[in-house]
Amino acid sequence: MLMDEDFIAALRNAQSVDEFMDIIDKADQEKKDIDERLAGSQNTSSGAKAGGSAGHKIYTQLMNGVSHMLPLVVGGGILIAIAFLIDGLFVDLNALPADQRSNFGTITPVAAVLKNIGGTAFGFMLPVLSGFIAMAIGDRPALAVGLVGGMIAANGKSGFLGALLAGFLAGYLILGLRKICDKLPEALEKIAPVLIYPVVGILFMGLIMTFIVEPVMGGLNTGLNNALTGMGNTSKVILGIVLGGMMAIDMGGPFNKAAYVFGTASIAAGNYDIMAAVMVGGMTPPCAIALASLLFKDKFTKEEREAGPTNFIMGLAFITEGAIPFAASDPLHVLPSCVAGSAVAGAVSMMFDYTLMAPHGGIFVFPVVGNAVAYVAALVAGTVISALLLGILKKKAV
Repeated sequence: MLMDEDFIAALRNAQSVDEFMDIIDKADQEKKDIDERLAGSQNTSSGAKAGGSAGHKIYTQLMNGVSHMLPLVVGGGILIAIAFLIDGLFVDLNALPADQRSNFGTITPVAAVLKNIGGTAFGFMLPVLSGFIAMAIGDRPALAVGLVGGMIAANGKSGFLGALLAGFLAGYLILGLRKICDKLPEALEKIAPVLIYPVVGILFMGLIMTFIVEPVMGGLNTGLNNALTGMGNTSKVILGIVLGGMMAIDMGGPFNKAAYVFGTASIAAGNYDIMAAVMVGGMTPPCAIALASLLFKDKFTKEEREAGPTNFIMGLAFITEGAIPFAASDPLHVLPSCVAGSAVAGAVSMMFDYTLMAPHGGIFVFPVVGNAVAYVAALVAGTVISALLLGILKKKAV
């Protein structure tokens, strides 16, 4: 646009009304051109900002689920660990028949009560994770839908990964329903939050989880079991790497369950070295996270740093679920780190022929571990490797 002085001078020198109006029109057009360029620049800038904040949005949504789930993991996990401790003190595992060792943690009455309470807390873990991720996306109407999806995942075969998927699915399902309901008549729109969102949302969530997610995960679980059975005669070290890594991939999902079932079936068949590799692979992720939270404090939020050391207790008690809140908040960096350490722990266990005749219990069943002192070396190796990788791969906490 013309400078003020030039503009005024041009107006003064205008020889006719037409020339006067031409000057004004030209100035007005220049102003419009500048405004359009500025608006375009602002839109580009906000678009870039929005794109950059997408990752932060997902992180915030994940952390909403994790922060609500964490007390259940800590409280339930420590109660289960105490139950194992009590049975470890008062029960001679070597004197128990092989078929009764699977009851470890519930043999004495006090241990049974504590394990039941801790197990109940764990039962809420995945629904709460899923529900509050959904709530962060779709507000309160999404909470119920997410809880249902998480419960289906917890009771089915999809586990931790299924619950994560259900949380995001529930949140965006409600956002979609909200857009549809905005077009309804006002009378129907008012009842949407109390009738349409919960009924339609829960129905769709249930159908998707039951007929899509769970069958896929179930088929994956069956395929993994068949693959592991076929690997029974291959290199023991390779089998240890595979089993250890599988225990950390999804922490309760199809991979974890396939490895654990394969380990317990091997006990029945008299192959005790396989269960040893499975257990040390499952103990590694919580221990590694606890160690990393002490060594690399800037990579964890304040809440994670406070909860981190409790993972030593859960890891040593073979409660892999203690690592789930940390994996849920940063799966792209935490899961590969945990898988690597668990794979190494499983390989070391198989390499030195460590054996285990109980399907659960962590350090509390070490009386029935063959070469228990050296078995700790496998756990330490896996823990240190995973902790270092966490320190390298994880970004600084926001």
